[in-house]
Amino acid sequence: MSEILSNSINPAFFSILWKGTWETLYMVLVSGIMAVMIGLPLGLWLFATQHKNLSENPLINKLLSATIDVTRSLPFIILLIAIIPFTRWVIGTTIGTTAAIVPLTIAAIPFMARVAENALLDINPGLIEAGMSFGARPMQILLKILLPESLPALINGITLMLISLIGYSAMAGAVGGGGLGTVAINYGYQRFDITIMLATVAILIIIVHLIQYLGNRLSRTLNHQ
Repeated sequence: MSEILSNSINPAFFSILWKGTWETLYMVLVSGIMAVMIGLPLGLWLFATQHKNLSENPLINKLLSATIDVTRSLPFIILLIAIIPFTRWVIGTTIGTTAAIVPLTIAAIPFMARVAENALLDINPGLIEAGMSFGARPMQILLKILLPESLPALINGITLMLISLIGYSAMAGAVGGGGLGTVAINYGYQRFDITIMLATVAILIIIVHLIQYLGNRLSRTLNHQ
């Protein structure tokens, strides 16, 4: 065992792990930000168009809901392969960390939309009535009353989304997406290097715990304001 460790732990070992960690963080953070930018408005739209809500529109609500449910039902590895032509059209290639951001974002958008919708549904409906009684328009009620009130729940949902994206990024690495998934496959599994395998698992666990800690801390802070 000590011989395996001594053969694995060298400058190249740490360089490979650092590169894989940085690529994983890059993929997860960029796709997470893009998913929030697109998924949050979709969630607000879903909520607002529900029956007897701010901007009731059953047709739009059903179309949005069906599209989101179909996307969410696809296993990520199938989605990753299915949108290869779209990824190539957007990025110009299907290999590498930047290319992996496309399927990661598409997988996270419907998750974020449902998170936003559920966070708003948990808010006391009396706030909507209060806003209307003061003459606030639907968009003002959404953005200035409901959205700030739902921030703790939204932060918890975003935290779960980022953790899910870490797992997805590892799967993307198995098909050339880069990150710790590629490190584990190319240097750990294919070369039978148990040290690399254990190191990638340990780093992923640390990243997950760090994201969960920061998410919980931020959610509690917002909840006490």
